[in-house]
Amino acid sequence: MKTIFTTLIISGLAMGISAQEQQTDSTKSKTIVLDEALISAIRVTKESPVTFSNLKKEDFASRNLGQDIPILMNFLPGVVTTSDAGAGVGYTSIRVRGSDGSRVNVTINGIPYNDAESQGTFWVNMPDFASSVESLQLQRGVGTSTNGSGAFGASLNLLTDAVSEEGYAQISSSIGSYNTLRNNIKFSTGLLNNHVEFSGRLSRIASDGYIDRASSKLESYFLQGAYKDDNTLVKALLFGGHEITYQAWYGTPLARINNDQAGIEQFISDNFLSDAEANNLRNSDRRYNYYTYENEEDNYKQDHAQLLWNQKISENWSTNIALHYTNGRGYFEQYKVEDDFETYGFTPIIVDGEEVNTTDVIRRRWLDNDYYGTVFSANYINEKINLIIGGGWNTYEGAHFGEVIWSRFASNSTIRDRYYDDDSKKTDFNLYTKANYKLDKQWSLFGDLQYRTVGYSANGRDTGLVDDTFNFFNPKAGITYDVNNNNNIYFSYAVANREPNRNDYESGNPKPEKLNDFELGWRYVSPDVQINTNVYYMGYKDQLVLTGELNDVGAPLRANVGDSYRMGLEIDANIQLCNKFVWRPNVALSANMNRDFVFQRDGVLQDLGNTNIAFSPSIVAGNMFAYSPTDKLQLSLLTKLVGKQYMGNIDSEGSMLDGYSQTDINVQYVIETNSFIKSIVLSGLVNNIFNKEYESNGYFYTFDDTWSVANQTTTIEGAGYYPQAGTNFLLGATFNF
Repeated sequence: MKTIFTTLIISGLAMGISAQEQQTDSTKSKTIVLDEALISAIRVTKESPVTFSNLKKEDFASRNLGQDIPILMNFLPGVVTTSDAGAGVGYTSIRVRGSDGSRVNVTINGIPYNDAESQGTFWVNMPDFASSVESLQLQRGVGTSTNGSGAFGASLNLLTDAVSEEGYAQISSSIGSYNTLRNNIKFSTGLLNNHVEFSGRLSRIASDGYIDRASSKLESYFLQGAYKDDNTLVKALLFGGHEITYQAWYGTPLARINNDQAGIEQFISDNFLSDAEANNLRNSDRRYNYYTYENEEDNYKQDHAQLLWNQKISENWSTNIALHYTNGRGYFEQYKVEDDFETYGFTPIIVDGEEVNTTDVIRRRWLDNDYYGTVFSANYINEKINLIIGGGWNTYEGAHFGEVIWSRFASNSTIRDRYYDDDSKKTDFNLYTKANYKLDKQWSLFGDLQYRTVGYSANGRDTGLVDDTFNFFNPKAGITYDVNNNNNIYFSYAVANREPNRNDYESGNPKPEKLNDFELGWRYVSPDVQINTNVYYMGYKDQLVLTGELNDVGAPLRANVGDSYRMGLEIDANIQLCNKFVWRPNVALSANMNRDFVFQRDGVLQDLGNTNIAFSPSIVAGNMFAYSPTDKLQLSLLTKLVGKQYMGNIDSEGSMLDGYSQTDINVQYVIETNSFIKSIVLSGLVNNIFNKEYESNGYFYTFDDTWSVANQTTTIEGAGYYPQAGTNFLLGATFNF
């Protein structure tokens, strides 16, 4: 093993490999076409007037060394990724066209994955899930009708491992910077009696993180049983994960990042930091973490069960039905200094003759939720028409409660007293009909009609009593023109409606939001060159945009802003320059604006006119050069550029997040052994080779100071940033049996 890792270190310093190049994957034997049918109802092809990108398992295999799925998608058009801990392990997220992860509809085998209440996607709950993904498709804009919360920036659907005809076993290990270690094992029995297959994966990932104390301890599993014949595919899946991550969402002050000693002292004064907190800030660097309590961490488990059945009824008809159940439970633990008794229902007490009504506490805030339902579709196809009728019914039941596990002054409470105990329920039903009809050899029409009804009730301490029902009609239409065998042009118009999430209710009385999405695109496809170009205009009514602020658990807050829009140009290409050299550039240029935005500053309501939407850079670009000198060795150089962006909606210079670029090198080398071990695949990834210091995310807030000067209101601004790691590496070895 030492020899393997030494070889990797030497190779990784000088070489890289393509994130999207075709890879040798000896675990992937001949797969069954029926697997693709499981997600055919929500995926599209170049015959559809939808803007999309595909990634297959082999496209990201060389970089799949323990980082989360968003990081592996970093080089897709219009995509921006972030990592709280700074190195791609732990809490990570994705934005597409400036829309945050809660607005990206995510499905796994057609089953909704976004958390029903927050609408967020918590990839940390499924560590190393990329190792069980066969392929994924990212549709930008509204896309086609899918299940779950509406797509307001993009939809992402993942297909898990296909059935393998041949048996295999695989052991993978990777090590890297910040004591990162990933181990997993995979297996498949292959088809038994030509019909039955069992497969699975076990994974463990650990990392200290780039940010101080931002550690991750992650475990996951994936088990699959499948039956198939010529017309039937049935899969039963169990998968899930357990994550323990140290909190890192508080961010780092700009003064600390810039090593501005005067600014650090001003920050200490403005934020009333205690002596211990002040010393922690003074003695740190850009890796500063506000939290020092040893158990300031998330501890959460999530388990999924899916039963999938695809049936080919005739040459024209096929059906899909899936049943699913998810159970999530866990808590995050916090140390709070001098918190009010009132928060916990404590009665004031007398200590040394003085009344005490504040105390230091350690608390746990719990989630215990169940999510279950069904999704279904029927597909009719002939030479002229591809017709799909589908839908889904899903229910979420969530319990939110808080416990005090220690208190300096406990009043009349006992350990694990619940200081709040809330319940919520959400139902989601949708039906859709979509069709692609070929008028002739060149013209195709696309139509998609969806009805969706959502019911949400909650009795939360912060939400109050909620009992809302939403009925949405989401029509979509488009046309595709095949100019010739290489070129086609498409245009589409789509409507999406979307309900508020739990945090929106906690912030006030939110409205549902509406989106009108126009897409015009051109595709060129030849054996050596593929080019995709599109322009879009997304007009919003009552868009719930990020305000830049976070709540007390690090979740981003949103607010309705009336009228707003996103418009842009996206170009990506795949160019085979020669047999051994591939070039894959992409660029997304956009304008993202709130119309007639108003803001109260210094006690006076101001009309700011049109302002930039938070977290929406006007340029996002990626580039990849890949070189394969032999069939066994593949090298690549990958670059990402993200323009400057505001973290709020008032165009304040104090909310500016500077633009940045990142360049990575990736290498993969395959050793064919022709023995008990069929092959050994060595991979190396060096991230940020130029050691750029940058921040990919942050937060921005304002508050009114009404106490410093009598009868005067002064609006104060503040911000926090998430520094990303400098040059760092991951090295891996996979043994295929």
